[in-house]
Amino acid sequence: MKRYILPAATVAALLPTFALAQDAAAPGFDEIGPYIMTTLLFLVGGFLVFWMAAGFAMLEAGLVRSKNVTMQLTKNIALFSLASIMYWLVGFNLMYPGDFNGYFAFNFVPTVLEPVGLAAADASLDYASVASDFFFQLMFVAATASIVSGALAERIKLWPFLIFVLVLTGLLYPISGSWQWGGGWLSEMGFSDFAGSTVVHSVGGWAALAGALILGPRLGKYKDGRVNPMPGSNLALATLGTFILWLGWFGFNGGSQLAAGTVGDITDVGRIFANTNMAAAAGAVAALILTQVLYKKVDLTMVLNGCLAGLVSITAEPLAPSLFGSLWIGAIGGAIVVFAVPMLDKLKIDDVVGAIPVHLFAGIWGTIAVVFYNGDASLITQLTGIVAYGVFTFVAAAVLWLLLKAVMGIRVSEEAEITGLDTSELGMEAYPEFSRG
Repeated sequence: MKRYILPAATVAALLPTFALAQDAAAPGFDEIGPYIMTTLLFLVGGFLVFWMAAGFAMLEAGLVRSKNVTMQLTKNIALFSLASIMYWLVGFNLMYPGDFNGYFAFNFVPTVLEPVGLAAADASLDYASVASDFFFQLMFVAATASIVSGALAERIKLWPFLIFVLVLTGLLYPISGSWQWGGGWLSEMGFSDFAGSTVVHSVGGWAALAGALILGPRLGKYKDGRVNPMPGSNLALATLGTFILWLGWFGFNGGSQLAAGTVGDITDVGRIFANTNMAAAAGAVAALILTQVLYKKVDLTMVLNGCLAGLVSITAEPLAPSLFGSLWIGAIGGAIVVFAVPMLDKLKIDDVVGAIPVHLFAGIWGTIAVVFYNGDASLITQLTGIVAYGVFTFVAAAVLWLLLKAVMGIRVSEEAEITGLDTSELGMEAYPEFSRG
């Protein structure tokens, strides 16, 4: 076979033609950069929010008694796994259906990812990859289910809880989420919830409240008109869980900017990070000071939940406020926890980890606080959204809990509760050497 070598002059003459062909075939970074950067934002934000699953697991493991730790860990890894499957199967396309009536989309189809090796010419360069968007949004639904897990700890059966998770993550959360983030009726009305104080946190809180009312309190929690404290097994784990959640929240709020392709977008992401951190710190400090003033001693569990309440409070609008604005919004969130926890005890609503004050009450506050910094938001519209999510989620969750109670029972026996769910439900203890001596 003969080789043909082009003269140098010919090669030089052809180089501009090759360059033009390459330019035509491969878009420049100005065209593909926003797509790449926003996709990267979703992936980084998504794995940060994924880490929140570990935070919820550690927080709950630390705040329940040692005889129930294995059950909480089992519920947390199971709920995340089930949420992943259900959100792929139906949830994502119910929540983001495109054109629909604004209330409910009959779009029961699994999520389909882009083909391998997608060419720039075939990509929707105005946003991000479907895979990254699905991955990011999935992490939010799992967080919603985790909220329910902590509130109902120490007395609920495993399998009824997991069936509830299937419906919550596959149907309830995606349907109500579509009203705001899917372009539904609340979005059209002007309701504002940047990263989910209501869409995520209060939805989990309402579902938890319905479950707590129907399930009833733990044995011995309220007796002879007194509230009997039931301290958690490991405050080191609970503190670790809080720090992990704090870390994950940067992805939760920062990724919700939903764009990173311009100087303005990426600067806003940084602003969101700073505001999120300030609100968390202020919530913790508010709880720190208030518990010292009210009880003459600092309560670590209140400080941890105060931090989380500050995070929930800023989630509805983490971009617009100044650092001082984030401070006072978060501080009020922390104060809400300190007063709401004993209020629930007076009502004999047993919430093991404080999920209802943190996620529901602080979520409502954060959604209202949007009006102070977002000029496009009105108080009436914000309250409309709060009520809509509350009525839908509470009623739907209550019906589901009552159905599960009637069909298979949702509460363990008194003997099983006294023994501990680790042994009675799972036959496996988290700290076996403690019980055996």
